[in-house]
Amino acid sequence: MSEYAFELALCARLEDGERIVSRQLGGAVRAPGNRILDVVCVGPGSEFDDRAAITSSTIPPLAIEAGIGIGRARDPRGLIDAHPEFAREAVEEAVSVGFLERERRNGRERVRQTVRYPDWFGEITAIENKPDLAVPGDLERQLRTDVSLGLVDRVVLATGSYVTRAHLNRIPEEVGVWRVREGIEVIREPTPLSPTEPGIEIIEEEPLRTDVAVVSVLEKARKRRRIAERAYGKGWRPALPACANVEVGSVAGSHGLPYCSYYDEVVNPAGCGPACPGFEGGPAPKFDATAERAANSPWVAEPEGRVRRQVGLDRFSD
Repeated sequence: MSEYAFELALCARLEDGERIVSRQLGGAVRAPGNRILDVVCVGPGSEFDDRAAITSSTIPPLAIEAGIGIGRARDPRGLIDAHPEFAREAVEEAVSVGFLERERRNGRERVRQTVRYPDWFGEITAIENKPDLAVPGDLERQLRTDVSLGLVDRVVLATGSYVTRAHLNRIPEEVGVWRVREGIEVIREPTPLSPTEPGIEIIEEEPLRTDVAVVSVLEKARKRRRIAERAYGKGWRPALPACANVEVGSVAGSHGLPYCSYYDEVVNPAGCGPACPGFEGGPAPKFDATAERAANSPWVAEPEGRVRRQVGLDRFSD
């Protein structure tokens, strides 16, 4: 099984109706491109229902971090800490998903939050996928980075290989280990990390030198919120490609995997197209990914907040 197929199959097993599952999310703070988390599971917090009622999409982090508030409408200029173009994009997106509302006063734009941003997520678990431990790549360095940074609550290594004592000795003892075959066998439970304490991010490693940065609690909290928001809006299912040889695959009762009959395996849609010898142009398989995700997770596809806004706008239609 390819690492991509392994990742999708694991996501399908983890989406059990109790948590938000996503994949391929940035997991570093000071050097964002240095670490991509394969799979992320976000547990609901005490105000999850309040978050689900706002929008099914990701709320732009810049709009959240601006702290605009729900009281007096304010000029967004100077409130959003970003280049003016990015700030404008954040405002537009936040308005479109219903987190901000816009008005004009004396010819100037003013915005306010439609709701207070809730404390909606609980524990975050990051899972590193290595189907074959004989090809570990940068596994040890990646896991040491996750543990020393302590951005998430728990870190797990998922593999399809038989796990030996030698394998366990080569990775940080805080990292849990799962063997994933027909189900998930827990080889070692993860040790809880410390997201509420400063962390050490490994920036670059050379044979005789390691560059690191101290990451504050505030920076970690901001990044955790960004990870949770991105996970909520993104999910894990890829778009199915428009190829006659692709059909909807399933694992553990969860649907939406791009199964290719030509290769007889789950494939990455990014590689589908005329350059593929098995490509046959045709419509993408019919599959309602929105309904599937809503049925298998706490994510809400059509939240009440969106419905209320649509009803309000109906009063001004012709």
